[in-house]
Amino acid sequence: MLTIKETFDGYDEIRQAVSDVHITEVLADDIITPHGFIAYAYQADRVVIYDYDGSGDLNVCDGLVRSVLLKAVLRGLETAVFDVAETKRKPLIQLKFITDGNSVLNNINRLMNGCQGCKKD
Repeated sequence: MLTIKETFDGYDEIRQAVSDVHITEVLADDIITPHGFIAYAYQADRVVIYDYDGSGDLNVCDGLVRSVLLKAVLRGLETAVFDVAETKRKPLIQLKFITDGNSVLNNINRLMNGCQGCKKD
């Protein structure tokens, strides 16, 4: 089982580069070694995702990003900016968080509510 939780330890390089950064890790079966992470910060009108590692697993990537997007919606934010390295864009495009050539998700609620149709029998 995977657990997603915020951490306050490690990731010094990211913490030095971005003020007020939050780090969330994915732990497999509560093992201390992370299975993935996401680094993000809230701004007045958006959440900015700076880095992530889903260990090559699209489901892990999806869960990490959706957890951050949900927290952004709960803060009243509707925009997410993916300020990630070019090499990390492909999974985000595959999961339809962004499109090729555009790193901004302008309507988080629409994306999150679009999943409701998947639950229909």
